Amino acid sequence: MAQVKRIRRQVHGVLVLDKPRGFSSNAALQKVRWLLNAEKAGHTGSLDPLATGVLPLCFGEATKFSQYLLDADKGYSTVAQLGVTTTTGDAEGEVLERRAVAVDEAAIQAALPAFRGQIEQIPPMYSALKRDGQPLYKLARAGEVVEREARSVTIARLELLALQEDRATLEVACSKGTYVRTLVEDLGARLGCGAHVAELRRTQAGPFGLAQAISLDELEAAHAEGGSEALDRFLLPVDSGLEHWPLVQLTQHSAYYWLHGQPVRAANAPKFGLMRVQDDQGRFIGIGEIDDEGQVAPRRLIRS
Repeated sequence: MAQVKRIRRQVHGVLVLDKPRGFSSNAALQKVRWLLNAEKAGHTGSLDPLATGVLPLCFGEATKFSQYLLDADKGYSTVAQLGVTTTTGDAEGEVLERRAVAVDEAAIQAALPAFRGQIEQIPPMYSALKRDGQPLYKLARAGEVVEREARSVTIARLELLALQEDRATLEVACSKGTYVRTLVEDLGARLGCGAHVAELRRTQAGPFGLAQAISLDELEAAHAEGGSEALDRFLLPVDSGLEHWPLVQLTQHSAYYWLHGQPVRAANAPKFGLMRVQDDQGRFIGIGEIDDEGQVAPRRLIRS
């Protein structure tokens, strides 16, 4: 008997998931997509299976703007296990070395300033970065170690929240591309005892925080009660990840031409850069950028 293909819905918006531990970002995305029965979906940057917390998921037209969330700053709370290094830099790896921990709060506070501001990080082998088309983690699992170039990241905030015996809880605010595992490993090396990430929770991704995040249990309960449509109430607007951008509203006449690919003049437009664009009814219709003529040129349009 032929299997009936599931007809998926046109769903548009952003859902901020509180990703549970043990799920890859893609597995979490596919689970929520199934619950929503959504046709098109994408996530905004990977969280390790060990990690929990804020994972914005984009559906439908919102996927056009996921790159801007991928590039956004992030916030984390992490527990560093001092005295133990692992193959992966976190609790999922095999133990490489154990050392005695003779570190107090004052020693950690003295070490932290070296990791604030713009720093250089060497990405870990257990990462999704690719070398010759292969993710580094696949090479690492095969026992290979390849040279990785250091890259600059910015640590805007790094604070010690608590120290309980050999476990230090840290708060981190950082730029995109920062590896908290590497940060904790480097801190452990500076302290002379080694360290790895025992727990990791993302608290912020761009404009989204834990207060907006919905757990998978909540989504499953809503689905059980009211089906896929019951989850629509958790969707934020398509442009919710861009609300900190300048906003330009076009007249009906200008919006018509802009939606047909033509740059237009707009009152109160910024002098340069990207912006959200609304039509005369206040509906989000895409993002624009000021061109050399001072006009708002279309960059990504919303399909009506």
